[in-house]
Amino acid sequence: MTTRAILTVNSGSSSLKLGLFTEELETLAMCHVDRIGRREAAMKIRDAAGRNLPMPEHAPTAFRTNGAALRTALEVFQADFPGLEVIAVGHRVVHGGVKHAEPLRLTEATMKELARLAPFAPLHQPHNLAGVRAAVDTFPGVPNIACFDTAFHREHPFVNDTYALPRRYYEKGVRRYGFHGLSYDYIAGELARTEPALHKGRVVVAHLGSGASMCGMKGGHPIDSTMGFSALDGLPMGTRTGQIDPGVLLYLMDTDGLDSHGLSELLYKESGLQGLSGVSNDMRTLESSDDPHAQEAIDYFCFRIRRELGGIAAALGGIDGLVFCGGIGENSANVRAQVCEGMEWLGITLDAEKNVTHAREISTGKTRVLVIPTNEEIVIARAAAHVLETL
Repeated sequence: MTTRAILTVNSGSSSLKLGLFTEELETLAMCHVDRIGRREAAMKIRDAAGRNLPMPEHAPTAFRTNGAALRTALEVFQADFPGLEVIAVGHRVVHGGVKHAEPLRLTEATMKELARLAPFAPLHQPHNLAGVRAAVDTFPGVPNIACFDTAFHREHPFVNDTYALPRRYYEKGVRRYGFHGLSYDYIAGELARTEPALHKGRVVVAHLGSGASMCGMKGGHPIDSTMGFSALDGLPMGTRTGQIDPGVLLYLMDTDGLDSHGLSELLYKESGLQGLSGVSNDMRTLESSDDPHAQEAIDYFCFRIRRELGGIAAALGGIDGLVFCGGIGENSANVRAQVCEGMEWLGITLDAEKNVTHAREISTGKTRVLVIPTNEEIVIARAAAHVLETL
């Protein structure tokens, strides 16, 4: 029996997420590979019923690279669905630049065009495109469709889309693009489906994970984002700085002799939670550590979220709801509690018991606080299915 399916590929710097969906967009299986390239790397694959699918014997050594992890996951999918026929592959591509705001069937020409955007997102764009290349090699002739993380934010008002540089740089594409758009798209859709009154209001969504950002929405439309030109700005992340005074970079160039490569390594790979703590870039490890620097890193992470929360609430003219999503946002009761502490002036108070049990709604104040697991894979699958209809 043939199973026609849409495969989604979300290839990150240290993780890989795959989804397998029917043509009717029903979930067949989901895969998540975490901490790729490290000894503790692990793969979880579950079918639609939540049943763990068996791993091949070589799996423990197959997570050194994203490509190896992808091949192993496909082995598992094909073993569980013997007649599997992949009819389209949808990909998360972090940066679409000024030009691309809609899902796009990829060609060699568009692949080259998107590769030129790698300096905008060096931790992600090369991995995203490597996932595309692996899919092209694995499924010859099957349409590969890009879904852009920057697309959701293209509606930003001009004042939230620009920098105070000479206007010619804006025209050249130096803009505040914003990221995590697939996640925000999903949350906006879920609010419209399950919380229509809240969806019409002013909502701040905190996507907190190894990469972290926040987005302010009115009526489901994006107004402001903490991320800007690159995936560096805003909140501190696993290994990325978040907001930093540009004068610091000039100072480091002058005093430490850092060039663009050295700065890139510092800002993208050596900073954030890893750099502050000296312990780990993983929130789970930091929360279990008794090193005081680990707690200081957590404190800084939560402080910056609170600071951005106040700023986005001002940009929205108030706040009706706060939504936590992403690996940290969905799973760390400690971070959620610390973020919301002292935010009563915004109408935010938490029910401690509901927070600890990861309830969907964890607030007691007038501003609703929700925990909604994000699902970028279904957003990609929907977009791929739509593009397929036009081919």
